[in-house]
Amino acid sequence: MGLDQSCSTAPDTSPDVWQPWGEDDVALAERRATERAAARDAARQLSLELPADVAAVLAGALGLVDPEPPVGGPALEAPALLARVRGLTRLQSVIDTARARAVRAAECAQAAEFDGHRSMAAWQVGHLNVSPATAARTVRAGRTLERLADWAAAAAEGRVTPDQTAVVAAVATPARLSAAEAMGADVTAVERTLLGTATGTAPGTLTAVTRRLLDWIDPDGPEPDPTRQRELHLTPSPGGGGSIHGRLDALGFEKVATVLTAFQQAGRVADDDRSHAQQMGDALVQLADVQLACSDDVPVLRKHRAQVAATVSAEDLLDTDLVRDAARLGSGQTVSNTVVQQLSCDSIVTRVLFGPDGMPLNVGRAQRLVPAHIRKAAEARDGGCVFAGCHAPTWWCDAHHVREWVADHGETSVENTALLCERHHTKVHHGFSVTWDPDDHRWRTRREGGSEIVVGWPRTALLG
Repeated sequence: MGLDQSCSTAPDTSPDVWQPWGEDDVALAERRATERAAARDAARQLSLELPADVAAVLAGALGLVDPEPPVGGPALEAPALLARVRGLTRLQSVIDTARARAVRAAECAQAAEFDGHRSMAAWQVGHLNVSPATAARTVRAGRTLERLADWAAAAAEGRVTPDQTAVVAAVATPARLSAAEAMGADVTAVERTLLGTATGTAPGTLTAVTRRLLDWIDPDGPEPDPTRQRELHLTPSPGGGGSIHGRLDALGFEKVATVLTAFQQAGRVADDDRSHAQQMGDALVQLADVQLACSDDVPVLRKHRAQVAATVSAEDLLDTDLVRDAARLGSGQTVSNTVVQQLSCDSIVTRVLFGPDGMPLNVGRAQRLVPAHIRKAAEARDGGCVFAGCHAPTWWCDAHHVREWVADHGETSVENTALLCERHHTKVHHGFSVTWDPDDHRWRTRREGGSEIVVGWPRTALLG
């Protein structure tokens, strides 16, 4: 018995009925996709081009740079030179204020998402080649200028310096200002007092004044979080080694000082003529040695112990003079093979050989499963997240198949593997893409629609 078609609620899926609608649907989808791509490309171009007002100021500022500044001269030149420095400092203050306000506006608009970044601090580090500390300071300044109108007006005229704004931003936090307002304090009066103090006052003195004012308003203050009072900066030096600086809360400092002093005292010998600072530096390294010796207690990064990768190109491998300095540590610093041999006594050292196209040819004699083998080679090649403007280290990264393993039948190989941090791995699976450029030997990042994310300063006609 056949089905009565007149009573069926199922749609007619025959080609004669559906084909015309399918063509219209495809045409509409293509048109909308083209419009979206054009809008994205226009937005990208706008983000690269300097606004007219900024370009005009920059053009004038470029003329302020004297290619041959005078060295010495008559005493009569001194007042003019000092006035020039004073004027340029005020100009810099105005520019820094404008940048902080622009960063705040971009933060409120979540503009960093356009290039795949979580915050304007991260975007500045990745795209403007500034340090994380400078980026964070600019973000804080923008928030402070938004909250303190009188201070913002003074900053816009260059009457207060960026350093003074940074002091106020660090001490007069939104939480403390809100607490002061909740207690009935006149924040505007406090702000005007700070402005009056700022004239002719060094940032250090202004810090003390700001703290006293807020402590007077709220003697107890918010309970400090010790973890937010601790910071440590490790800065590699171009010639090897590096410097360490930071700050700790009172209790944390006492703990660290006690341990380092114990190591320093235990390591002293009768004829040790090193300075106290040198002995303390050695004590810090000894502390690290002791911790590394207790391998079971060392935090694990990416499910394998920290390793030393000694990388070398195929061409350099043929040059015995170059091979002596061809070993690169995980931090990116280059050391001699003698140092690598020393490390190999207590560490796992792997030599990775690179070909002329920048791709690893092999990963030495390590006997590993294929995923570990490929990841090790990708870490040596990429050094961290390959997404444009990201500096996440290798141990934060996932190994991503550039051509999808399931959907695109991509193979599991070094050539098809890219390291991406969790955030940017998610971005790549939601419209963004990363591809290897064999000509430039680097990764390129593109938005949905194909426009490339450019890192650094745009090449405009103004800048040549």
